[in-house]
Amino acid sequence: MYSFQPNCWSEHDELKVVILCAPSKLDVPDLTIAENVGWSATVNHVKAMENFMELKTTLENVGVMVIDYSKELPNDVETVSEQLINRYFIRDLACVLGNSIFLGEAGSSLRRPEYPHAHSLLEKWFPEKFNKQPSTALECGDVMILNKDAVLINLGMRTTLEAVESIKERIFQEGFSEIAIIDLPRRSDTLHLDMNCNVANANLVIAKNFMRYFPVQVFTAQTSRFEMTEQFLNHHGFDVYWLEKYNTIPDINFINLDPETLLISKQATKKQFTNHPQLQKKNLIEIEVSELEKGGGGIRCMTLPLVRK
Repeated sequence: MYSFQPNCWSEHDELKVVILCAPSKLDVPDLTIAENVGWSATVNHVKAMENFMELKTTLENVGVMVIDYSKELPNDVETVSEQLINRYFIRDLACVLGNSIFLGEAGSSLRRPEYPHAHSLLEKWFPEKFNKQPSTALECGDVMILNKDAVLINLGMRTTLEAVESIKERIFQEGFSEIAIIDLPRRSDTLHLDMNCNVANANLVIAKNFMRYFPVQVFTAQTSRFEMTEQFLNHHGFDVYWLEKYNTIPDINFINLDPETLLISKQATKKQFTNHPQLQKKNLIEIEVSELEKGGGGIRCMTLPLVRK
């Protein structure tokens, strides 16, 4: 169906193709419902759609091809899908590592229906690039490409060691030489790896300062060792910009549009970017996604890159 092939070797190269998903048609009208579904506040569907269209239009305006998978669903699942309130957090469902699509497995029953919906489309579009699901829960917000050599994966509330072990060999087969596993606190504000750190430049990672105390287990195809998080990142050419104060979702959950441009939330603490010498010359594109952020995720959570060049 599509002429391109999935290709992602970093978090910062130019974004060419991305999957999004429009928010569901349901409001979250009161705080009791919001609390029970794990959201931080009430959400109005009309405002959420306005946020989504701003995200989609902004990406298209800078030359990114956008695929809204909600428009590709067959009729027999569309009725269920349009009522799944978390479905726009597309990042968790799959990820492209190298030239292959690696599938996620839901770590929450509330999100379980989304995964086969998205996976069936990916299998139809890219049958030769399609990898089977891991053995147990793995949500791809816990997976981050550092560069062509290294991938960082978090074992948290939604990702298990067994799942990582079941896909580890296939990641090495793609050409990555090291996989580092970190085990971060299991809380709503540390739900996935990309709520704790993010790649902001070819040689810079932004991270919450508590992560400096955590070791990582580093696997190669033949060996295993332990390093501290900063040591591992330095080993792969990254300085770490440790944040002592932060607003978790908007300050950390952003995406790179290209090596010079970051797409950030209007709710982000802008001085977090402008105060750092490696980020001062970055082009910051700010968009309004505050209604969508109430669901517990940010811009990175809402985007699934298929091609970066």
